[in-house]
Amino acid sequence: MLDLACGSGRHAVYLAGQGYQVDAVDLDLNLSQPVRDTAGVRWLQQDLEQGGWPFESAAYQGLVVVNYLHRPLFPHLIDALASGGVLIYETFALGQERFGRPKNPAYLLLPGELLELARGRLRVLAYEDLTESEPARRLQRLCAIKP
Repeated sequence: MLDLACGSGRHAVYLAGQGYQVDAVDLDLNLSQPVRDTAGVRWLQQDLEQGGWPFESAAYQGLVVVNYLHRPLFPHLIDALASGGVLIYETFALGQERFGRPKNPAYLLLPGELLELARGRLRVLAYEDLTESEPARRLQRLCAIKP
């Protein structure tokens, strides 16, 4: 499993607890310091926006991305999934600027953008484009499988 932009490591820790081997990657691993001794997690400090994509093709059965958007990585995400691998992606969408950060459109998904990411490349299992009230935020969520 790959936890991209892992932040505090909560998803990596959960996945490791379910028996998965997890690569947890982030630009800054300071937030994950309290859970750094979690068995089954390999912590990788990497600047994915400047340092290139270090992961092999078809290397992961699952990939999790939450609260992170760097569109040039989209093709790499799909390439990193093995056949039958699952992509779970959730991040902020246009309209979030009404509720708080992020406000920069570069970090906000356009309507249907995650569906476009999957079109012709992944089979969509679930998709949501919604506004939540607690906490107030605009999101898109995608769960899709690579054929």
